[in-house]
Amino acid sequence: MADPAPAACVAAVRGFNRFYTRQIGLLHEGRLYSPFSLTEARVLYELAHRARPTASELRWHLGLDAGYLSRMLRRFVHQGLLQRSASADDGRRSLLSLTARGRAAFARLNARSRRRVGEMVKDLPGRDRERLVRALGTVERVLAAGSAEERPYVLRPHRPGDMGWVVSAHGELYAREYGWDQTFEALVAEIAAKFIRRFDPRRERCWIAELDGEPVGSVFLVRQSPAVAKLRLLIVDPKARGLGVGRKLVDECVAFARRSGYRKLVLWTQSVLTAARRIYRRAGFRRVRVEPHHSFGKRLVGEYWELKL
Repeated sequence: MADPAPAACVAAVRGFNRFYTRQIGLLHEGRLYSPFSLTEARVLYELAHRARPTASELRWHLGLDAGYLSRMLRRFVHQGLLQRSASADDGRRSLLSLTARGRAAFARLNARSRRRVGEMVKDLPGRDRERLVRALGTVERVLAAGSAEERPYVLRPHRPGDMGWVVSAHGELYAREYGWDQTFEALVAEIAAKFIRRFDPRRERCWIAELDGEPVGSVFLVRQSPAVAKLRLLIVDPKARGLGVGRKLVDECVAFARRSGYRKLVLWTQSVLTAARRIYRRAGFRRVRVEPHHSFGKRLVGEYWELKL
């Protein structure tokens, strides 16, 4: 295919935009998103998928005007959809979260949107659906080239189905990159199952990082004793590396541990996991003990780290 002139490229993109807005019904906005505008719906999406963000975080990720976003958030509070709470780390910062009413409103919006797009693609042959997914991925990669640091990702609480991804992601990634055997995947499955069975939402948390609607990272905070919490199962998919996902996951974990009244946060890692160790050190953890061992089919050096809160 010949390289199109800039004017032809602009015309093609604009033509596609006109086609797609008509295809998904954006010209009849109320039918899909009522009673919220598209921007309001997108803000609700971010609030539903982030772990108590600040207004500045939303503004940065969505590129919205500060005054416009502030007025929208005030409306959400007035409508009973949103609640604010002061940050334990900085009383000047307000953390945002949806109320039960807000979560219900988002669930309705999300269901309508999924249904509309589902209707659009349901009759496509499997081969055409694969082509569509590949083509959309190509569009995003081409237009986002050179700005990988600005690709938006979201952090959200765990939900049904996430534990399967956590186990699979750990098993596949550590086998490929470090040659660990399936006993490591079994250990991850045991940790995940125990977390679900004994989950205490007041003092424990799992964060899932999503990029382009797909999980790309996780971290867990679990209660070890009334005063001590443990950070577990930090992972970042290779396609999300370089975006600060791991750092953000650990920061959320530390902040939650402080808010929950723990006095110390501990973790167990391996000397070969250099990227994770850099994140822990940056967050203020210090290594307190080293222990060689043979696990997961390899000779490893286990490291115990802790952070006094």
